[in-house]
Amino acid sequence: MKTIDLRSDTVTLPSPEMRRAIAGAELGDDVFGEDPAVNRLQEVAAEMLGKEAALLTSSGTQSNLVALLTHCRRGDEVIVGDQSHTLLYEVGGAWTLGGLGLRAVRNDARGRLDAGELRARIRGANDHFPRTGLICLENTHNQCGGAVLNEEDLAAVRDVADAHGLPLHMDGARIFNAAAALGVPVARLAAYADSVCFSLSKGLGCPIGSVLCGSREFIAEARRYRKMLGGGMRQAGIIAAAGLYALESMVGRLAEDHENARLAAAGLAQMPGVRLAPEPQTNLVYFTVEGWDLGRLVHRLGEAGVLCFDEGGRLRWVTHYGIERADIEEALDRTRSVLAAGG
Repeated sequence: MKTIDLRSDTVTLPSPEMRRAIAGAELGDDVFGEDPAVNRLQEVAAEMLGKEAALLTSSGTQSNLVALLTHCRRGDEVIVGDQSHTLLYEVGGAWTLGGLGLRAVRNDARGRLDAGELRARIRGANDHFPRTGLICLENTHNQCGGAVLNEEDLAAVRDVADAHGLPLHMDGARIFNAAAALGVPVARLAAYADSVCFSLSKGLGCPIGSVLCGSREFIAEARRYRKMLGGGMRQAGIIAAAGLYALESMVGRLAEDHENARLAAAGLAQMPGVRLAPEPQTNLVYFTVEGWDLGRLVHRLGEAGVLCFDEGGRLRWVTHYGIERADIEEALDRTRSVLAAGG
């Protein structure tokens, strides 16, 4: 029985072509700025996102922390969504390593920040308050079902940031999914942020890595913080080569993942007791199942060869490279059988 792994788009394995790109990478010492593949990846990423420069990091968590450290002074406060990855899933690095406070603004069901609530969280000039140093957005928004922030959503936050003289960072781990869903160039979305990072190891199918983009001055300073966090890698071209291949060959197939997610959602919605939470916009499908202990259901689905997670009272399926339409249809058939058999 084939295992259908829908836990995350981080479980992808490099394609044969990506493996060949890795094996054939021209290498150098990136700490010295001498790795040709890294330099090329950074150039290509910056150009695609419409920024002046870029920096390869080991992970999205490292990219986000480097961005926060670069934008802010110790003791500053960073405004984030209350359902954001930076707040919930990055081990409190901003507090622990950066001496930065995280001040939450409510994310609505689509991952948006209300402009009025955002303005109310920005600190005034008062010796009793920490300074507000940065506003952060997430696009697509994981906890809000892979929701997409469109240009109107981004412009509303950009206007608030500009009115208060604040920089804006975008956690764009899946920003290429957002661009694919909206049918716009990714640079159109990145244009609203001073800095933006994207993951190589999620929808783009690489084994490791993230890229942080911004101005030349910002990236020069970010490089110092990357080194401070232990992210100065040597012959990192073996990572960058995979990233280059992904940007050339994997971005265009993301719409297929979205179509498979819609197929999964449509099939799940027809099953008794299943409710989508919410309807998927990209490659993340969240749903609840009435009458089931979700931990038990995850276990039973695993026994049936369908791997997924209980994400805080919802199950999550993630479509990705390596999951075909036939896999989704088989996963739906197995799920129907598990639900029909009962707990």
